[in-house]
Amino acid sequence: MEKQFVSRRLRPDLVGVEAYSTPASEAAVVRLASNESPFPPSPGFERDLVAELRALSLNRYPDGASMRLRRALAERHGVEPEFVWVANGSNEILQQTLLAFGGAGRRIVTFAPTYAMYGRIAAVTATQVEVVPLDPPFAILEEHAGRAAAANPDLVVVCSPNNPTGNAQTPVAAAALAAATGALVVADEAYAEFSGSTTLAGGAPPRDVMVVRTLSKAFGMAGARVGYCVADPGIVEGLRRVALPYHLSGPAQASAIVALRRADEVDGRVAAIVAERDRLARAMAAISGTRVLPSSANFVAFRPPGGARAAWCGLRERGLLVRDVSDVLPGHLRVTAGTPAEGDRFIEALEEVLA
Repeated sequence: MEKQFVSRRLRPDLVGVEAYSTPASEAAVVRLASNESPFPPSPGFERDLVAELRALSLNRYPDGASMRLRRALAERHGVEPEFVWVANGSNEILQQTLLAFGGAGRRIVTFAPTYAMYGRIAAVTATQVEVVPLDPPFAILEEHAGRAAAANPDLVVVCSPNNPTGNAQTPVAAAALAAATGALVVADEAYAEFSGSTTLAGGAPPRDVMVVRTLSKAFGMAGARVGYCVADPGIVEGLRRVALPYHLSGPAQASAIVALRRADEVDGRVAAIVAERDRLARAMAAISGTRVLPSSANFVAFRPPGGARAAWCGLRERGLLVRDVSDVLPGHLRVTAGTPAEGDRFIEALEEVLA
């Protein structure tokens, strides 16, 4: 009855779109499903954040333009502040992008398999989706760029490193797609710090390319929900036109400013996560029948023998939560690189499940 009540009032094109959900984690002892950093903020970060929060007047709205944060990000990437925009995680940047440059009568090209939120945000913004499938090792080649151009898109999104496969595209892939299609190309680089490959290596990206980043992964700031993009000021102005007033809270801005101030702490943590990622990949590859995909991110996708769902349930029964990504990558699970102790627990449990 409740669904019928909602369906009568919902936009017809959203009737088949389910609410986004994440696997429940209350019963999990080891959480390796959401690609979070296993490292909590340092004591120095916490001390600096307390000082920043004390300076806030929570009875007042935050800076709606987030200028302190945008200046800090601009300095990090060697651009001017007008090239930077910030939001509640990189997903809000993506949503603002489709609100401003997508919508009814417009088309976005995605490359499958990839991050499921692209299709969801396209549905919510009534943007038509054209999917170009990729075969292993999931590199975007000239033929794929040609298929993207044939779709006559307004937007093209490239995830690099890609979620859930883990592979990175070449640093020039986004610019090549922009040239081939004439579209605005969104380079989603949420995991770029783990790969060392980025469209931002030379400062500002090409005019028809916007690079989207997050502080949730390498910076370990998932709870603060801060994402940003680096793009031509005209693109940034388009995003500002669809942003809600005061959309990024004062505490979130303060958290990000402190994190960027202490960015030198990130490199060591990234190196530790990359080492653990590679160790997990080697250990899983040694388990008979398990297929492991090479990864440049902070996670590893793998195909266990006997089916993804059976392995997922077996791990969950042992207190480990990984991500079932078989809806976009059939037969595969995805495990986040956590601490070595968490990795040991995972490998031990996986061996038991697959025995």
